[in-house]
Amino acid sequence: MNPLDRLAVRLSLTRAEISVISLLVVFLLLGGAVKNFRTARDAEAVIKGREQERLSEREVDSMLAVATIFPKESSPGGSDGMTEPMTRYGESQGVAEQSEEPPREKKKTARSHRKIFNGTLAFNRATEQQLQQIPGVGPVMAKRLVTFRASKGGRIERHEDLLEVKGIGEKKLEVLKKHLTLE
Repeated sequence: MNPLDRLAVRLSLTRAEISVISLLVVFLLLGGAVKNFRTARDAEAVIKGREQERLSEREVDSMLAVATIFPKESSPGGSDGMTEPMTRYGESQGVAEQSEEPPREKKKTARSHRKIFNGTLAFNRATEQQLQQIPGVGPVMAKRLVTFRASKGGRIERHEDLLEVKGIGEKKLEVLKKHLTLE
């Protein structure tokens, strides 16, 4: 007796019913395999998209940093309608002339004299430039902090709320706690 016939007798099914059930099981397995393949492909596309987005944000951050170091001169008089970069205490520096130095060397010197702030600021009233005085807070992070504060109605109640801001982890939160008061 054929194994298919023995199974038909044991399950009390006809040979045609067993064939249909076998076909349905094959389609079920095939559908699961196709779904798994599509899920893996979609996940891979999402990962690539996030990596590209992260790369784009890094490029924007670096371009902003370079732009603050090397202001653009568009006219012989040096005035291009843009505001002049501000020093730590609010005086304008004027438009800096571009030198032959590579940007990295100039960037190191700009950071070395600028990030010696040891005081505290009232976060709920601080401007972007005041926030940039805090070590580890550049123009992009200062803008994110001000935008976050505005989204919370102009005030935050706890320092831990700052963890919602992109780029702030536990270490940076500890630095911010030292320099920010929540009045």
